[in-house]
Amino acid sequence: MENNKLIVGLDIGTTKICAIIGRKNEFGKLEVLGMGKAVSDGVIRGIVTNIDKTVNAIQKAVHEASEMADVDIVEVIVGIAGQHIRSTVHHGVIIRHPNQDEITVEDVRRLSNDMENIVVPPGNTIIHVMPQDYTVDYEDGIKDPVGMSGSRLEADFHIITAQTTAINNINRCVKRANLVSQDLILEPLASSLSVLSEQDKEAGVCLVDIGGGTTDIAIFYDNIIRHTAVIPLGGNIITSDIKEGCMVLHHQAELLKTKFGKAITEEANPNEIVSIPGLRNRQPKEISIKNLAAIIQARMEEIVEYVQNELVASGHYKKLTGGIVLTGGGSQLQGVAQLFEYMTGLDTRIGYPNEHLGKCKIEEVKSPMYATSVGLVLAGFRSLDERENNYRIRTENNSQPKIQAKPLRAEFGPNIFSSIRNKLKDIITNDINEDSNY
Repeated sequence: MENNKLIVGLDIGTTKICAIIGRKNEFGKLEVLGMGKAVSDGVIRGIVTNIDKTVNAIQKAVHEASEMADVDIVEVIVGIAGQHIRSTVHHGVIIRHPNQDEITVEDVRRLSNDMENIVVPPGNTIIHVMPQDYTVDYEDGIKDPVGMSGSRLEADFHIITAQTTAINNINRCVKRANLVSQDLILEPLASSLSVLSEQDKEAGVCLVDIGGGTTDIAIFYDNIIRHTAVIPLGGNIITSDIKEGCMVLHHQAELLKTKFGKAITEEANPNEIVSIPGLRNRQPKEISIKNLAAIIQARMEEIVEYVQNELVASGHYKKLTGGIVLTGGGSQLQGVAQLFEYMTGLDTRIGYPNEHLGKCKIEEVKSPMYATSVGLVLAGFRSLDERENNYRIRTENNSQPKIQAKPLRAEFGPNIFSSIRNKLKDIITNDINEDSNY
């Protein structure tokens, strides 16, 4: 893969729309060349509700990133989330001919392609088909069946579907912004690429991405994704609670949350007071930090309960040696990791997209808030590597010498067909001469 290949990730979120341009350096690390962001006014809980506002925000973010990197942007990797996302597990099987040799990449691909044709609820579209464990001739627990011998190939597949209208609206916004959607990636999968290591995924880990409109969940165990879910609660609903509970304006509530908010009430000083400028010709409003923390903790506990329910439903609650990794803008609330750890009983840490980043002039991109955007760029490079590997495999297969059947004439000698043709010609000529004599 060329080092000058550029990938652009476009995160269409509820609070912000972010575009990141990156390339791989000589050490295989991601180098961010440009980043742009804009306020997202046309997206609610991951679903586009206003096309024009979303298009304008996409254009602003892409233009800013393009100016910073001094490149023209045409193709983008787009993230998708929302409460319409559904995940299920399906079992697939194909029967190979007994005389065929070892299982090939084409056999595995054919099994995956069969999953693309399964029946899904009306109005939904499959966006990801991810194999889990393979079974060859009833021998299960196989991660990679290529090269094995067997006539029956089976696998469990993690199928992720999204609402068709939501996909169409995202594609419409990208197209109207004069861009081409190269691929559509589920956002928690993208975030996992930027904040989780292979050791985390092998040990078992639950990624919780707390965004503005939704909280995305991805559970990994034994290096395989086991469960995904999207909770329709995020940072914005905490802001709304503060707005109503403290009777302040929306932007004041957001500032209170980010600058003074705590997820655990006991950690707040009961004597600490924040003064908020009042409305026109009115006195400033005093807000107790302890009361603010109580509002935040009540909503965060609800989010943690949703996450714990998903952990139990996945069947891997007691298998997650890696615990919980929090990322997204909501993970920056003070004390949120301790609250998750206290309520779930699992080790919890904050995930930063630093492991795969090289030297970067844009320090802001190292925040958990941009984990999804960085992950989308990494997903683009992973897809590029897979396409190049598939092309290499096809090229090698086509270049291998193949056993060709011998020509039929070689079985009978080099001149057998010529002699037969000449004899037929003589017979026909004799018949014509005899007819002419009559």
